[in-house]
Amino acid sequence: MQNWIELLSKFKQQQTPVAFVTVTKCLGSTPCVVGSRMLVTKDKQIYGTIGGGKLEFKAIDEAIVALQENRIIESTYTLGPEFEQCCGGKVEFMIEPMNQSPELFLFGAGHIGVEIVKLLDGTPFKVHLIDSRVHWFSNLGLDKNITTHQVTETDFKTFKDVVNWGDNCYVLVLTHNHAIDFDIIAMALQEKTKFLGLIGSKSKKVRFNNMLIKEMNIEQGMQNVVCPIGLDIGGDTPKEIAISVVAQLLQVHYHTNATNEK
Repeated sequence: MQNWIELLSKFKQQQTPVAFVTVTKCLGSTPCVVGSRMLVTKDKQIYGTIGGGKLEFKAIDEAIVALQENRIIESTYTLGPEFEQCCGGKVEFMIEPMNQSPELFLFGAGHIGVEIVKLLDGTPFKVHLIDSRVHWFSNLGLDKNITTHQVTETDFKTFKDVVNWGDNCYVLVLTHNHAIDFDIIAMALQEKTKFLGLIGSKSKKVRFNNMLIKEMNIEQGMQNVVCPIGLDIGGDTPKEIAISVVAQLLQVHYHTNATNEK
């Protein structure tokens, strides 16, 4: 018998997305019972079973969809000729994608950056606050749910190593130094992110765009970077700007999930 708590904990520690399939209802003759479970990874490795055969193949295919679209799927199947079975039983199961919460990596623990991470408390976002200034975090009084990273300004690799790049990765760049901003943007454009944003003016965006193309040979320049960041709601205090940025992040997160459910 699988120890599901230990197995789920293992995948969570590895930050491996998995789909958790649970049989919620059985009617008539079925190859499984209520509570039968199975875990499915993105490369279709499975742990446990919900009875095998075509029913399980269907569940695996739907589990991949649940992972790709990051949404819960509920399905009902009658086990007739389509499944090469004549028992006529009915099975209902639920598929839950796990370890796919949005993760924000915010570079720059200045006034706006600190306000952003505070406002994200209580949202789906797991938050990382990153800064290169020595002893900078000691007096900020941040919530324990916020993960802080002290990186080395002179070592480019330290910026890259703190980020979990991928479909659930959101990156905001708000450092105290435009040269650092540029290095991070150039680095992030070569990795996979869900959202990449840079604080700054339109002129900063144009300057960075030209540098990326001419100096870094990144042909798309700033096409995939949101700059300036934040929704146009008015207000220019650090807290008001932070509210506009958090609203934008939540809009991207929820709009994507809502679109997938249509």
